[in-house]
Amino acid sequence: MDLTQHRIIVTGGGGFLGRFVVEGLRKRGVKDEQIFVPRSHDYDLTDLDAVRRVYDAGGADVVIHLAAEVGGIGANRDHPGRFFYANAAMGLHLIDEGTKRGVKKFVQTGTVCAYPKLTPVPFNEDDLWNGYPEETNAPYGVAKKALFVMLEAYRAEYGPNSAVVVPVNLYGPHDNFDLVTSHVIPALIRKCVDAKEQDAEAVVCWGTGNASREFLFVEDAAEGILAAAERVDDPTPINLGTGSEILIRDLMQMIARIVGYEGRIEWDTTKPDGQPRRCLDTSKAQKMMGWAAEVPLEDGLRRTVEWYLEHRGSVREVVFSRR
Repeated sequence: MDLTQHRIIVTGGGGFLGRFVVEGLRKRGVKDEQIFVPRSHDYDLTDLDAVRRVYDAGGADVVIHLAAEVGGIGANRDHPGRFFYANAAMGLHLIDEGTKRGVKKFVQTGTVCAYPKLTPVPFNEDDLWNGYPEETNAPYGVAKKALFVMLEAYRAEYGPNSAVVVPVNLYGPHDNFDLVTSHVIPALIRKCVDAKEQDAEAVVCWGTGNASREFLFVEDAAEGILAAAERVDDPTPINLGTGSEILIRDLMQMIARIVGYEGRIEWDTTKPDGQPRRCLDTSKAQKMMGWAAEVPLEDGLRRTVEWYLEHRGSVREVVFSRR
């Protein structure tokens, strides 16, 4: 698909990941008047009438669905009902209404949280249905995974093309640095920066530090999503990641070194680790889309720390609301 020949709705296009997807579209030659980014303060995508207004305003035949309500372990634990409802409702309305309006391509961004808790490492897309997700983020993961099935069913019955990508944990500039709702990397960066400035003797982190994670720089993720929009017509899940993992304990030490914090790092083992390990098999993305991550973790972390230090006075805080 030549994206320059289409009008495109990018839900979540003003957010952390979305801004890089929109920039990637511009770099490909898609004009601003071809891109419609519905803002949450104007369009509540959990409401069908609002979704209809999005399609009325966007006039698009391609949808890249990035909008989500998401957070780290604490936020998932505190808002399981909201996370399930919001993420399921947004996708259900957008896919169904888009199909009725003749959308030619629907790109769904999934989540690594959809994988079973004890998935063999590296995670292969064939393992998505071989167990239940890790409990603290299961409602979010199951809601997203249900949309994979919906796209398969709609393609079988109604015919529209679609693509599904499953990114691993993302990080980078413009991330959410709120200590309550953020994911692990921005939370650890903020903890280290604050501790350094306050000359704190120790930083306390959740869990044991022995869980592993894989992290994907946000610009690499955006390129993977756009590659799927251009080259994939079948909603088979495709992993987006680097194919390498790091212990949270080692990640924290790397961040502390980059920030320049030299105090103790302590671990609150009364708090959960989440899924024991996360590392993706990314061979399918290479085979189907010719895509591979390019930014090494330490380079990406340095760029993220630099951005946070420059913009920390205006970083966004996230508050989740009940419906």
